Amino acid sequence: MPNRPDIIIEDSLVNVGDERFDSYLCHAFCRQGYCTFTFNNKEFCFKAGDCLIFTRCDTVSHVVESPDFVVDAIYVSQEFIEVCTPQSNYGMKGHLALFVNPIMRLNPEQQEVCMLNFDYIKRRYAFTNHHFHREVMINAIQRMIIDFFDFHVELNSQTKVSSQYAQIMEGFIGLLENGDFYHNREVSYYSDKLCVTPKYLSEVAKKVSGYPANYWITRYTALEISRLLRNRSLTFTDIADLFGFSSQSHFSRYVQKYLGAKPTDFRE
Repeated sequence: MPNRPDIIIEDSLVNVGDERFDSYLCHAFCRQGYCTFTFNNKEFCFKAGDCLIFTRCDTVSHVVESPDFVVDAIYVSQEFIEVCTPQSNYGMKGHLALFVNPIMRLNPEQQEVCMLNFDYIKRRYAFTNHHFHREVMINAIQRMIIDFFDFHVELNSQTKVSSQYAQIMEGFIGLLENGDFYHNREVSYYSDKLCVTPKYLSEVAKKVSGYPANYWITRYTALEISRLLRNRSLTFTDIADLFGFSSQSHFSRYVQKYLGAKPTDFRE
């Protein structure tokens, strides 16, 4: 997309699933009211004092905002977020946790820090005549990310992630992000690619994310299938073929098992 902005600021989440936010991460803070939404096929409620991060906006749907809902939503492009993210192994742990639950329920002190960060980003974003505007925004976004790391550690786990574990998980998730799950859903495929044993890869995934390797393979697969099922231009046979299922019945059983519904249910 030509001239795509690094940062987009909005005061609503109803358009979060729009194509224009593909490849953006959404960071939001709820100041008042609440909204409900579906993320990765699960329903969530985002309430006053909460912050959230959508690592993939295309997995968000059915957003319903209360009449008094007030939110700050900051979208940051994937390319820009990579520049802003500090060199910390904790980023991988946080990323995986947010893939499961994008909401962090903040205490009053954390809420104040979050509001200060969002207000600062909005103010500095408006100073477009600054000769070093990009550098200023990198600094502002990085401050927000570091505080998010701190919130997540405080609210979830103090466990540190070793460099070796982080490197393995980065490689594993990188293969999944690359779409290898379309035709490779066995842990052994990924462990071979990473030059470790299947058992070790699952142990690392469990220690870093709280879930074994096969959970993430299934999670990525099911998420992509659910997205494609909503695309009415594709037949069920087309989708089954994309994922290398041996038959339509095998595909239907997989959808029923991991998505809890029949393929036809996604188009009713």
